[in-house]
Amino acid sequence: MCIAVFLWQAHPLYPLILLQNRDEYHSRPTRPLAWWEGGQVLAGRDELAGGTWLACSRDGRVAFLTNFREVKKLPEAKSRGDLPVRFLQSKKKPAEFAEEVVKEADQYNGFNLILTDIGSKTMVYVTNRAKEGDCSVTKVEPGTHVLTNATLNSPWPKAERLGTNFKELLSKNGEKEVPMKEMVEKLMMNTVKDDESMLPHIHPPEWEYPLSSVFVDSDSPLGRYGTRSISALFVKTTGGVDFYERHLENELWKEQTLTYQIEDYEQSEVRISAGPTKSVWLICQE
Repeated sequence: MCIAVFLWQAHPLYPLILLQNRDEYHSRPTRPLAWWEGGQVLAGRDELAGGTWLACSRDGRVAFLTNFREVKKLPEAKSRGDLPVRFLQSKKKPAEFAEEVVKEADQYNGFNLILTDIGSKTMVYVTNRAKEGDCSVTKVEPGTHVLTNATLNSPWPKAERLGTNFKELLSKNGEKEVPMKEMVEKLMMNTVKDDESMLPHIHPPEWEYPLSSVFVDSDSPLGRYGTRSISALFVKTTGGVDFYERHLENELWKEQTLTYQIEDYEQSEVRISAGPTKSVWLICQE
């Protein structure tokens, strides 16, 4: 499973701050963060299915994905990892692409998808597991949000821990620049697990318990499973983008940071709401 925490349109220096862990079997072939063919899409790549879990583009759009924890799965479903790539390559607005996804949502296993256009300050959430398999599209409001393997706002304990710690760290820095690597180390490397009574009980506890921490490292009958990469994507009000990735390669951790400037970006102020921060919870099972 994967987990992401993000701040959207609620900081004077950053329209978007995003941290995401990708959990997968260690044996699954994966390429680290890099510019894809054509130089417009920046993402890691799942070499088995060809898609990605998090991607951004030079024109200021971002998409990220988590899978839905469920028991039943389609035997010949389309790859969910294609959705972020298709959005960035389509040049469509988030709402327009979301409508396209809705029409074919029944061809995928359960997913949560966030589609973002920094320039137009637009973010939408798409899931095909809203209620009994229905697909829904929801505008994401400014504030702090956590994305896991359940529907938007599901208060899973690991999501609540991450959201609380994220807001505390942001509050500590006030309106100053946010320390990217410090946030990665303090938030996304957390190995605290839930009490068995707090697990979702969708799968047996011997499978869910090792996955109940933000950073996952476990053994399974199919091999070692856990956090394969940690990503931090910071978009500045100036249009600058910093994309940091710490990834596991041959059982060794490597890291890199890629930076670029959003094309034709017009700087604008981020309006900070005086009201309480709205929290949204989402989680991802591979």
